[in-house]
Amino acid sequence: MPASTLARFQRITPQQLRAFEASARLLSVTRAAKELCVSQPTVSVQLRELASTLGEPLFQQHGRSIQLTQAGEALYGTVRELAACWQRLESRLADIHGLVRGRLKLAAVTTAEYFVPDLLGSFAAAHPGVDIELAIENRDRVVGRLEQGLDDLVVMMMPPEHLPLASLEFQTNPLVVIAPAAHRLARQALTLQDLAQERWLMREPGSGTRMAAEQHFKKQRFEPAVAMSLGSNEAIKHAVAAGLGIAVLSRLAIFPPLWPAAGSSEVAAFKEPLTMLQVDGFPLSRHWYVVWRNDHPLSAAARHFLQYLEAKVETT
Repeated sequence: MPASTLARFQRITPQQLRAFEASARLLSVTRAAKELCVSQPTVSVQLRELASTLGEPLFQQHGRSIQLTQAGEALYGTVRELAACWQRLESRLADIHGLVRGRLKLAAVTTAEYFVPDLLGSFAAAHPGVDIELAIENRDRVVGRLEQGLDDLVVMMMPPEHLPLASLEFQTNPLVVIAPAAHRLARQALTLQDLAQERWLMREPGSGTRMAAEQHFKKQRFEPAVAMSLGSNEAIKHAVAAGLGIAVLSRLAIFPPLWPAAGSSEVAAFKEPLTMLQVDGFPLSRHWYVVWRNDHPLSAAARHFLQYLEAKVETT
C-alpha cells in the first residue's frame, strides 16, 4: 500500500466508520445517531471529518432525506467488505481453536417473536461465547435487511424469491381463523362462503400472514370484506376479542410459547375471549424457515446455530 494512502487510511477512525455505516444504511443522520446512542451533531461532525479525509462528499441532500453520492456508494461497499472480512477472520480463529465465539445477528418477522427467544435461550446456554443480536421487524423490513445483508440468519414464513437465498425448514406454522368466543358461528362446520358477510381484520400489507391468507382466498375465489388492517398480532387479537371482526392468525400467536400437540383439542385450548372457527381448509399449513444469503459467508456462530436447528428438526 502506498505510504500516502496508508497515512490517509490511518486518519480514519472506527467511530467515523460506524457513523457512516449507520447513516448510509438508514439514510438518516438522526436515526443513525439514535441507533449509536450519540447526538446528531456528533454524527454530523464524524461524517464531515471522514469526507474531508477522503476528499469526496459522501452524501447529498434529497428533499428531507439524504442519498449516497457515487463516492459514498463506493465507501459503503468497502465498509461492508471490511465487515465481511472481519467476520471471516473471527470464524477461522474460532475454527482453529475449536470454539464457538463471535456474534450471531438474527432477524425475525413479528410472529416469530413467540418462539424465537425460546430457541435462542437454549442455544445461548450451550454457547456462552456467542453474543446474540435479535431484531424483530415486519416482513417488509426483514426483506430489506436481507437485501442489505445486515444479518447472518433470518426467520420468516415466506422467503422472497428475488434474492440468492438458502433456507432450512424447521417448524410448522398453522394459520387459523379466530373470532370472539361468543361468536354466533362458533362450534359450527363452516365454509369460507359462510363468512362472506363477516368483517375481516387483516395484518398490514406485506405481512407474511396476510400474503398466505390472500393466496388461499384467491385460490378459493373468496373475497373477504376487509374492515381494518392492523400492524401487529396483539392488536388483531384485542380487536377480535372486542368484536370488531374475525381474522386469520398464526396459531403460535394464540398459544405462546407452546401450542397443542397434534390431536389435542385446539378449540378448548384457546384462551378466552377468543375461539377458533372450524372453517373448511383451515388450519392453513405453512412453515417457518431460517434463511440466509448464499452469496455471503456464514460465521462460525451462524453455522453452529443451523446445526442446532437441524438437530431439533431431527428429534421432532
